[in-house]
Amino acid sequence: MTQEKVLCDIGFIGLGVMGKNLVLNLADNGYNIAAFDLNHEKVTDTIEQDRLENKTDSPRVYGCFSYTELLSQLKAPHLIVLSVPAGEPVDQVCESLIGAGIQPDDIIIDTGNSLWVDTVEREKRYKSQFLLFSSAVSGGEVGARFGPALMPSGTPYAWTRIKPIWEAISAKVDPATGKPIERTEPGEVIEYGDPCAAYIGPAGAGHYVKMVHNGIEYADMQIICEAYQVLREGLGMSCDEIADTFEKWNQGPLDSYLMEISVEVLRHKLDDETPLVDVILDKAGQKGTGLWTAVSSLEVGCPAPTISQAVYARSISSFKSARVTASELLEGPDSKEYTEEEKQTFITRLHDAIYCAKICAYAQGFQLMKLAAKEHNWELDFSSIAKIWRAGCIIRAVFLQSITEAFNRDENLENLLLDEFFAKQLNLHQSNWRQAIADITLMGIPAGALTSALSYYDSMRSGVLPANLLQGQRDFFGAHTFERTDKATGKKYHVEWSSKGRPMVSM
Repeated sequence: MTQEKVLCDIGFIGLGVMGKNLVLNLADNGYNIAAFDLNHEKVTDTIEQDRLENKTDSPRVYGCFSYTELLSQLKAPHLIVLSVPAGEPVDQVCESLIGAGIQPDDIIIDTGNSLWVDTVEREKRYKSQFLLFSSAVSGGEVGARFGPALMPSGTPYAWTRIKPIWEAISAKVDPATGKPIERTEPGEVIEYGDPCAAYIGPAGAGHYVKMVHNGIEYADMQIICEAYQVLREGLGMSCDEIADTFEKWNQGPLDSYLMEISVEVLRHKLDDETPLVDVILDKAGQKGTGLWTAVSSLEVGCPAPTISQAVYARSISSFKSARVTASELLEGPDSKEYTEEEKQTFITRLHDAIYCAKICAYAQGFQLMKLAAKEHNWELDFSSIAKIWRAGCIIRAVFLQSITEAFNRDENLENLLLDEFFAKQLNLHQSNWRQAIADITLMGIPAGALTSALSYYDSMRSGVLPANLLQGQRDFFGAHTFERTDKATGKKYHVEWSSKGRPMVSM
């Protein structure tokens, strides 16, 4: 059936899982969409889905089967959203739109997981042909459909045109409680609450913030997975018992989307009542954003050991055959039987370990963004970033309300560990954290994220670290020089070391 010619508000290219759901979200919020995909079946599927969900008499999504048709279907100046894989596909679409006649005042929004430096280069490359704007999107399929967290960046002019649309389709949060306002039905619109969309900064800033979000996500997931393994192997608990524990934890400071879905995963059974998690192969995949975060932390000189350890954990999981072989060769400690009282004590300690490790993982992520902002001359609003992560995104959690408040107290806060609230929490729970790590180590169960977070905490609270000896070593073999605590800051010293390691010249 031929569709009636209607000039649409927004063009949309890329109708995969995320794209299709973003289109339907836009439609729910009153926008007419001209939709295009190289796979024409995806176009027709999206139109059909809109027809089934549409609660009005008029269609909201109009199919297009070429870039030229897409431009002709839009109101000028054109606003086009891309939901295509990062990298070369983005450039291919941009070049195709240039060939189809896109104009300098038109805006293209890249919503994929592009590497932030690629976004910066694209804005420069295409600035005479159209306005490239980027907006990272978090929340997965459900978030795209019913309200994601959006991290837009680019020219402020473009943001003035995009802002009302992005605020409309984003997740919403109750400003008093920090809790998400759930939207779960097609056609439902939420017009109150804090929108989880805020302008981040110049080109690339939004994708950088989303990259760090994903790095924190890696750490948060790994922390939960380590707790699962400890409870399963160390205490011999069943999947249902662990799910019950996680569900209880989700009523307190560990309340989060990741804890919530972990409960559902653990409860899922096959037809024979075997827990599904028991037959899922223990080889984890990754799409690069966690790796990018770890690399960036090294580049800007920001310690992010818990995030990096989460990336390493996924990497070591891929060596399945080597791990199976090693399990037959390498010995661990003897297993121990625990009384019910000992189990409950350990579970309490483990809860506190997770909470403290989570604080450290977020502290690492926010400090990384702070240092990157300084290096790239971005003015990032960390309270605003924490606010837009409270709903819609994968790391959404009640915990983020406390982070928002921390940056409201001190917008120049160097590290979350220096905030009075988080310092108090860590001081209160660090004893249980240490005991949990000691017990886990004696169990012989890997817990790199939990352990690295504790080491990070202890490093941060140490007024003196052994880097003084390290500097002496570096000066010995490479004449790298060092500063002295008893001399003026910034002045460099070098010793002519003897072959035995003693200074030949006293200083």
